[in-house]
Amino acid sequence: MAKKNRPAPATKADPADKPATLKDLLHADVLGKLKAQADEWKAEEQRVKEEKRAKEEAARKAEQKRLDNNFEHLLNNSKMDWKKFK
Repeated sequence: MAKKNRPAPATKADPADKPATLKDLLHADVLGKLKAQADEWKAEEQRVKEEKRAKEEAARKAEQKRLDNNFEHLLNNSKMDWKKFK
């Protein structure tokens, strides 16, 4: 039995064979400006989320303080197990 000559498996294609991407087509300064703008938008979104969280936290604390001063609320939500306090 004779061995057959088989072609070598295909290696990675040359970078020139790949289609050009937008990143490859843009100039470095334009790409830098786009990245800076994206970073600004992310920072702004993070700031808005933080402000919203702080506002919700303040509203929750104010509501809790209001409820702590409401005798009816405290009476309705207290545990009626007086044996603990004897």
